[in-house]
Amino acid sequence: MGTHVKRIVLIALLLALPYFAMMWVPFYNRAAPEIAGIPFFYWYQLMWIPLGSVLLLLAYLMWRPVHPGKWRGSRD
Repeated sequence: MGTHVKRIVLIALLLALPYFAMMWVPFYNRAAPEIAGIPFFYWYQLMWIPLGSVLLLLAYLMWRPVHPGKWRGSRD
């Protein structure tokens, strides 16, 4: 398995992680623990908004070296 393929697999895992974390509802379907009176069910979902954005940024930064100029109008 080449370095290119490993990088693509890691990018796919970074993009899939928030999806699977949110689709696994039995894990976070509870009220405790609370943060500032907000039940776990709500703050867990809200936590994934910035965390998902960071993972998306990491995936993008990893994708750029693999496909340079992909979205710059080049004819590669």
